[in-house]
Amino acid sequence: MSAPPTYSVVVPTIGRPSLRIMLDALLESIGKAAGPGPAEILLVDDRPRPGAPLPLPDGAGDTVRVLRSGGRGPAAARNTGWRAASGEWVVFLDDDVVPSPEWAADLAADLTFLPATAAGTQGRVRVPPPLGRRPTDWERNTAGLEAAAWITADMAYRRQALEAAGGFDERFRRAFREDADLALRVSALGHRLVQGTRRITHPVRPAGFWVSVRMQAGNADDALMKRVHGPDWRVRAHEHHGRFGRHAVTTAAALLTLAAYPARRRPAGRAVLLGSAAVWTALTAEFAAARIRPGPRTFDEVARMLVTSVVIPPVAVRHRIRGTLAHRRAEPWGPRPVVLFDRDDTLIRDVPYNGDPAKVEPMPGARRALDRLRARGIRVGVISNQSGVAKGCITDDDVRRVNARVEELLGPFEVWEFCPHDAADGCGCRKPAPGLIERAAVRLGVHPRDCVVIGDIGGDVEAAAAAGARGILVPTRRTLRAEVRSAREVAPDLETAVELVLAAPARRDGRGRGAAR
Repeated sequence: MSAPPTYSVVVPTIGRPSLRIMLDALLESIGKAAGPGPAEILLVDDRPRPGAPLPLPDGAGDTVRVLRSGGRGPAAARNTGWRAASGEWVVFLDDDVVPSPEWAADLAADLTFLPATAAGTQGRVRVPPPLGRRPTDWERNTAGLEAAAWITADMAYRRQALEAAGGFDERFRRAFREDADLALRVSALGHRLVQGTRRITHPVRPAGFWVSVRMQAGNADDALMKRVHGPDWRVRAHEHHGRFGRHAVTTAAALLTLAAYPARRRPAGRAVLLGSAAVWTALTAEFAAARIRPGPRTFDEVARMLVTSVVIPPVAVRHRIRGTLAHRRAEPWGPRPVVLFDRDDTLIRDVPYNGDPAKVEPMPGARRALDRLRARGIRVGVISNQSGVAKGCITDDDVRRVNARVEELLGPFEVWEFCPHDAADGCGCRKPAPGLIERAAVRLGVHPRDCVVIGDIGGDVEAAAAAGARGILVPTRRTLRAEVRSAREVAPDLETAVELVLAAPARRDGRGRGAAR
């Protein structure tokens, strides 16, 4: 038997107590398996701001590492995790599942015996039923995970397939549809997705009175799925068709009833009012009955079903309209470039050898430009020469404090690389050498040719050319005229530079794509 391929485990989390239970079960399972364990377990903390330390088990050791993704949702958190992973396979687990004691051994068997055409394997999910009674509406919804296809509660992908597909679509900000979207794109590349033998348990989380109403936000995600995958996406993703059509008719009947009410004293108005009210009542009653009938039929559950069955249809329609408008021009997700910015006089005004975070001042339009890239799922980083460290004017810690202030003002960056050397040191990282770009690319799991470098002096674009990356010059008063003349691409400001990136995001030939002068 050949040795099983290497794998990494990625767990996005917001620090729920269930994380500790999941990790305890995972580590126990790994300890029982005869073969090698994961290359690493990457916990991706997706809280918008650092909170209390994550509840790590005692003895987690160096196997467990914590990354931060800045509160951008589970799709972005999973991307942060797999791009930092070193295994041939990346296994995604949710932070509220419980792997079986045999999970790690079964995973090794799943990966070892997969055909070469398979790029993904799904674990088997069990949702424990309630004891001594029928399940509630929320419990039945959770139990649907047992039959769901390609859900990331336990889903493993070849790293190469993730790279080819561009990872998860970060426009899905909730834990909904991002897994089906990725599965469709991986399948479209000619790969197979298969069912594995390993098992996890997915307990039912506590939920409040309005949980079913909040879930209707998923209708906006369905609009994105239809836009990028076509009207038959549900069939290909093994998804049921749902009730949205009836919700739309119910909502239309309710609106017509309200519109006809002022004319109720006229025969025609009364007829419309009575007809539309009858349709609304019948559809609402049918919806409530369909939810009440299989449930426990307690007073609380019946009351919840009656109230939410009235509210759900218009909320679902509102979210679908919102999603349709928001994603009307959406294109299919794919590999995104990485944009690496120079820091001083590109993102923030240059203060020579600055070690004081209070002196940080963003360049005009910097936040808007960065947010446009982030909204498109394009990762951003910073590469900066900091010769003041070699000169003794500032320390490494001073640079890091200033960088932290830059993130406070301009948002998170996925990678920071700076060169602490002086020109006379002869290092390979000080721009115009390519070292900073190459190091950033390695950390982000991309090739330098997939990077775009934006800076304000010739050294920035020369470093890009040396690394095989694309370079865009944004001149300032200190930029030499000769540097502007020799640059392949020049933009008058950061926002125009970002327009150039969005207009031609991918490049494979090491050449520029034009100039905006």
